[in-house]
Order: sequence, then structure tokens, then C-alpha cells
Amino acid sequence: MDVPVGYATAHGSTREIAEYVAVRMARTGLKAEARSMADVDDPGVYGAYVLGSAVHGQAWLEQAKEFLRLNGDLLQTRPVWVFSVGMPAALRGPWRKSAARKERDVVGADLPGDVPYRSHRLLSGVIRPGHLPLTGRLIFRLMGCRYGDFREWLLSFRA
Repeated sequence: MDVPVGYATAHGSTREIAEYVAVRMARTGLKAEARSMADVDDPGVYGAYVLGSAVHGQAWLEQAKEFLRLNGDLLQTRPVWVFSVGMPAALRGPWRKSAARKERDVVGADLPGDVPYRSHRLLSGVIRPGHLPLTGRLIFRLMGCRYGDFREWLLSFRA
């Protein structure tokens, strides 16, 4: 079965996570390939989907939401798994769990509701000072956040 691991990325870590997921899926015998959602030319040829987006402002990137809107009817007829790449792991202490729950709920509510997702995972990505404007860097540091690579490489998607 052909399965695209479609992604929308801002700085590259969501693409790298999608590539990792595609390799893991290919090892199980699926024909999986990581592709930018903008490069999925003929969505009807795929038997299932894994779709992921970076999260900015507690929302998926517009490119990803547009893919879901344009292909909603088709996606209702296929198994779909989704993942979001935010930054809850950059927070310390009790903030981390609270932020992860809140971000998962807010992002999940922002996704188009007519696609029946099998599951939605919130993952942490990479955050560097250059990814944020000055005001964002100040708030980030005041909250006690840390810059770094927080990707969870042992990700698995189960039906």
C-alpha cells in the first residue's frame, strides 16, 4: 500500500520527523514516502495517510490546513493519522505537562473536523533563537524554556 507521510514545516524538523516515520513504515513493508503536502500531486492514489505539521501560534501551518480542506472528502474514505510538532518539551517542570495538554487540545480543535483521524500525536521539535522574533525570545526565556532539539525519535503509529 502506498502511504504518503505528508508534512508542512517551517524550519525543517517536521520534515525530518516525517522522513523518519516514512523509513520506519517502509521497514514494515509499506511503500511510504515523506512528501511536502504541497507536492502531493494525486491524493487519490494513496491507500492511507500520515500527515503532520509544525505548530505556530497553537495552529497547524496554513499549507497543512489547506491540504485537509481541499482533500477532506477523499480523506474521509482513507485511514488517516496526524501529528503536530510543537514545543512542550522545551518547557521545564510542571509547565511541560500542562502546556502539552493545552496545545494538543487547541491544535486538535483547529484541525478541520470532517476528517476522521485514527490518532493525533503532539511531538516536540527543534527550537533555536533564530526561530523566534525578539519578543518571542524574551517570553520564551522568561517562561524558563530551553532551546534545543526535542524530537522524539522512537515514534510509532499504530492502527
